Amino acid sequence: MLKKIFFIAVLFHFTSFPQSKILIYMDLKQTDHLKAYGITYHALARGEQADWLLNYRGGSFMLNYSDHTANECRIDGVAFDAISTADAAKIYSTVEADDNNMAVVRLEKAPKIAVYVPPGFQPWDDAVTLVLDYAKIPYTKIWNDEILRGDLSKYDWLHLHHEDFTGQYGKFYASFSSAQWYIDNQLQYERDAKKNGFKKVSDMMKTVAETIKQYIAQGGFLFAMCSATDTFDIALAAHNDDICAQMFDGDPPDPDAQNKLDFNNTLAFTNFKLEMNPYVYSFSNINVQPNEIGSPDNDYFTLFDFSAKYDPVPAMLTQDHVNVIHGFMGQTTAFHKEVIKKSVTILAERNGTDQVKYIHGNFGRGTFTFYGGHDPEAYQHLVGDPPTDLSLHKNSPGYRLILNNVLFPAAKQKKQKT
Repeated sequence: MLKKIFFIAVLFHFTSFPQSKILIYMDLKQTDHLKAYGITYHALARGEQADWLLNYRGGSFMLNYSDHTANECRIDGVAFDAISTADAAKIYSTVEADDNNMAVVRLEKAPKIAVYVPPGFQPWDDAVTLVLDYAKIPYTKIWNDEILRGDLSKYDWLHLHHEDFTGQYGKFYASFSSAQWYIDNQLQYERDAKKNGFKKVSDMMKTVAETIKQYIAQGGFLFAMCSATDTFDIALAAHNDDICAQMFDGDPPDPDAQNKLDFNNTLAFTNFKLEMNPYVYSFSNINVQPNEIGSPDNDYFTLFDFSAKYDPVPAMLTQDHVNVIHGFMGQTTAFHKEVIKKSVTILAERNGTDQVKYIHGNFGRGTFTFYGGHDPEAYQHLVGDPPTDLSLHKNSPGYRLILNNVLFPAAKQKKQKT
């Protein structure tokens, strides 16, 4: 009798336990939301599959059980449940029920990630590299040389942050033109332009923008924040135009620059007005200005609720444990709704205003996502401010939106043409 019981126990162990699951829940009970994405990414990188349970407990992850993954969760402080096959089946049944706004999205392959950063870049200059480092997700730094020689094809996902694709050096001239970092930055750009065969930095940056646009068209995923959002589209619109003042490129801008903008060449924005004054810290009327934001105490944006079963892409990009998130500023903080193309999906906005924080769209076989602001946990991150310590913001809903985009290319999905 004892032998029979022992045999049954061993049989149960070897037939049931290997098929059990790890549920990384992502609701308010999660101890470290940010590192949970890293755990999932690492599983994909090892050749395993994962399921993203959209709208189930904050957008949870279901992985096959392994001691390696369980120990990784414990070491990184990520809360999880080890569950039986039967309990996993119940969860899948709940998620797939017709009357629930939930869905299962299979994650298949860890995306290869590139981050566009200049020489001398510091990790705290960019929220995305901060959170990638914190979540232990690997990435490769690239700059203009790599893009212009065709290296983008090596990567599934590209991030742009507070870059200026117009060739106006961030329009920091009025405040920082005598600062050594500004002078060094301009010299670096000018050397890059000359090395790559361009007479002007603005011409090089337009070509870089066009190259990135073609990367998207061929199936790439672009994620941009801060001034990389609007300056990217401005550079595309001005591809046959000189919009730079003399202190930026050595000659005056075209006096008819505004009328020569080609809005058919942009991804997200249309019919915007350029800010041509080089002493004004703004590029156009795309960006919501600080005086329009008002008190930080009242600055919140709301995520839209999408159908997980019928609109899985925007549902993936908006997974979070809260749907109202405190705002944060940047050189480009948010976008005026009136200049956003009708083909673009609005993911988050500030209720009662025309201020849009987060948008997504398709182009060719790829996609782009623009997220306004600089650092979700530093309301007004200024030049020279200390880096954000993400160990103090393990459950940041604003940073979760970034990481949604990191895992998005791993999903099994059909890409659509515009």
